[in-house]
Amino acid sequence: MIAVIGDVHGCFFTLKELYKIIRSKYKNIPVYCVGDLVDRGNFSADVIDFVIDNNIEFTIGNHDYMYYSFFAEQDYIHSSNWKFNGAESTLRSYENKSEKIQHHIKRMENAVFYSIVEKSFISHAGISESFNKKINDILDKPQSMTKFIKANLYINENLLWNRRPLAKLKYLQIVGHTRQEEINFLDSSDSVYIDTSAFTGNKLSAVIVEDGKIIGKESVPTFEIDIS
Repeated sequence: MIAVIGDVHGCFFTLKELYKIIRSKYKNIPVYCVGDLVDRGNFSADVIDFVIDNNIEFTIGNHDYMYYSFFAEQDYIHSSNWKFNGAESTLRSYENKSEKIQHHIKRMENAVFYSIVEKSFISHAGISESFNKKINDILDKPQSMTKFIKANLYINENLLWNRRPLAKLKYLQIVGHTRQEEINFLDSSDSVYIDTSAFTGNKLSAVIVEDGKIIGKESVPTFEIDIS
């Protein structure tokens, strides 16, 4: 059994409350996140600290990747895009905390693009239906998956930016990135979208998953302090 949290986007106090609920109900189950820890909300630096301190595993999101690229790969195209996609609020969150940046960047450097656990494929934006014909054959082959990810890293349908309908995998797909009002399960692709737009004032959500099945859902309305 695992819990998977949607896009946090700097909503630190909301994340703390959701995590507390998960822990009170499900004790010591592993907790994952689909990424986009940073940008938009007010407390990106605190969110990363909280994720590290509580051993929350996360798949890197497009905002996380832009943030990482800005500091670590300044010639990369995503680093220049970051200033138009939430950089200001994230940089502001490091006021009087600049010593934390290198530690946080190192954690981003070590973040994965996907995780397979409990018969579930967790990533930020998901595997597009464009790859239906071949993707299931390589899902459990790390070297082949790494090659696949690198080959598609600069197209819109990659695991960071995909907006197209999702492929039907042999595992449940758990994704964020595409905002929803509520947790949205699609039977046609055996996939679930869990980004419930915390940074716009809606809520932060999580699914509880066991053996590829959703057995619980948890949500917390966004705390005003996170976005005001």
